[in-house]
Formats: sequence, C-alpha cells, structure tokens
Amino acid sequence: MKHITCCVTNDLVTDQRMTRICSSLVEEGWQVTLVGRRKRGMSPLPPRAYRQVRLPMLFDRGKPFYLEFNIRLFLHLLFHPTDLIVAIDLDTIIPCYHASRWKGVPRIYDAHELFTELKEVVSRPRIRRFWLWVEKRYVPRFLNGYTVSSSIVEEFRRRYGVDYGLIRNLPERRETPPPGSQEKVLLYQGAVNEGRCFEWLIPAMVQVNAPLLIYGEGNFSRQCRQLIRQFRLEDKVHMKGTVSPSELWELTKNCYAGINLVEPVGLNQVYSLANKFFDYIHAGLPQLTMDFPEYRRVNEEFPVALLIARPEPEIIATELNKLLENEVLYRSLARNCSRAVSALNWQEEEKKLKALYHRILD
Repeated sequence: MKHITCCVTNDLVTDQRMTRICSSLVEEGWQVTLVGRRKRGMSPLPPRAYRQVRLPMLFDRGKPFYLEFNIRLFLHLLFHPTDLIVAIDLDTIIPCYHASRWKGVPRIYDAHELFTELKEVVSRPRIRRFWLWVEKRYVPRFLNGYTVSSSIVEEFRRRYGVDYGLIRNLPERRETPPPGSQEKVLLYQGAVNEGRCFEWLIPAMVQVNAPLLIYGEGNFSRQCRQLIRQFRLEDKVHMKGTVSPSELWELTKNCYAGINLVEPVGLNQVYSLANKFFDYIHAGLPQLTMDFPEYRRVNEEFPVALLIARPEPEIIATELNKLLENEVLYRSLARNCSRAVSALNWQEEEKKLKALYHRILD
C-alpha cells in the first residue's frame, strides 16, 4: 500500500480542507499521514481514517517557530517511510522539497492560497521579499501541484510556467434546508482576521435591520469587540467564538443570509474563493460577497449572492437590507443555492483529486 505524507503548519482538528483531502485519499486505498504542529490549548485529535502527527514545538510564532518547524518537519520526513510528500502552502515547501530529494520520492505542492500575496505578507516588504524568494526558488521544482481557484492556477502558470490542477475547497453535499425557513439573522463565519472588512461591516450594522452573529476568532477579534462597543451595537452584533465544524453547520442552516467580505489588498484576496462562500451555498443562504473574479465566475452560472466592488459601510448596509427586505430577490438566490449544490460539492471535486494522485503513484 502506497503511503502519502501531507504537511501543514496549522491545526489538524479545524482544517476541514485537509480532513476532506486525506479522507478521500484513504478511500482510494492509500495510507495517509497528516503532519502538523503541536500548540498549547489545541483540542485533542479526533479519530480519523488517516494517521495524525503533531510535532512538539518550543516556539509558537515568528521566525523562531518557522525555523524550528522546518527542521523538525525535515527530520520527521527523513526518518519515516513514505512514497509521496505533499507540501501544503509555502511555509512547508522547503523541508518537503529537500526530504523528497533526499529520499528519492515524488512531491506535490498543494497551494491553499497565493501565499506571497496574503495581506499580512504584502504589508511587510522584508517578509514578502523572503517568501517571494522561497516561491521563486521552490515552486518551479514542484512540477505536480494543485490550488483552489482558476485565477491562482493562471498566476502560477504566468510566474513559473507550472501547470497546476484546480481542486476547489468544496463542502460535502448535504441536504439544503428549504428557502425562507430561517430566522432573519445574518451570519459571518470564519477567522476574525485583518482584511475581512470588520472596520466597515460593524459601522454598517447601525443601518441594518437584523442581528449579526459572528462565529470565529482571530487577530482582529479585540478590535472587532471595540468597534461593537464604539457603535453601541452590543444588542445587535454578537461575537460567539469558535465552535466545531458540525455545530457550525447546524447554526449556519438556521441563519438567513451570509457575509463574506474581503479587503482588496494583495492578489490572494482578489483571487480568493473562501470556504464560507460555499458553506453558505450548501446551507441555502444567499450572501453578500465581493465582486472578485472567482465569486463573479460562480455567480454568473449560479446567481447566489449580491456582489459589491467596495466594502464601504453605506454599500454594505444597502445590500444587506436588500437581502432582508426583497422577498422575491431572496427566494431567487436561495433557489439558486439549491441548484448550485448539485455541481459544487466535494463528491464531484474529489474525482479530480484522486485522478491526479493516481497519475503520480500508479
């Protein structure tokens, strides 16, 4: 039985994309190990069909963390048997490349994002120069790869001449609730991070005729709570913290419309195709999102969202109130969510993933 080792820096419990990918590869008859980091406060590892390894770390963040993680990951890969090494994003690519060369096994690059165009990278020139060097040096050496949006596929081809596949981060198909059965509650799910437009969303809620639930935490959580207090929205905007994926699905189904806003800073933002975009579709929720290429591409085929070019408070408030007050528009978007689910689901997308791995391992 062939053995695949996938490597990430993030939490193995909450990474739903890797849960889907690893589970699909196991279904195809391969042995899979997912390697990540151990960090204080992490939830215990749930039982999975694949092996999970958390590398113990002395450092939690910054340059010391990346240096330590790269060394520990390289040593782990070197001393554990595997037939294929998969680097997930740019922050694992160096040890994965050198371990695959040392062991003489093939390698794949799985780009969950355009790492060098993340806002937190773009806004720090010295850091960005380093990651651009890593990308330029190592991505062309991964001839096999895939990523999450057509725009990023084309960007890799333009930059480095690599022909990567498209494996979108789609949810598994589940029963969509009937449109209009939910309470008129707005939902934001996902990381409460910089660049997610809370600076404009919170003020907009002053003019919106419905409550907003925020499920998630992140590096903008403290500022988000301050904005809620500043605009005296404690009775309308509620930060609910982080919940498990299964609990979040049940909560999402009972909301009325979703919010997926991203600041247009860095190509990664503009080329994004967020998990929550598809989660809202699968839960039958019309949504407000950005008029970016990938969202526009989906919305042209399945009109499921209202798109905005700029995340300004007045624009956000106007469009959210349209979803809440225009019943005809809302029901049309909700019906299109039901149509979209039959095409935009993991059961269909995983066929391409399995074909790619068969081409390399068979």
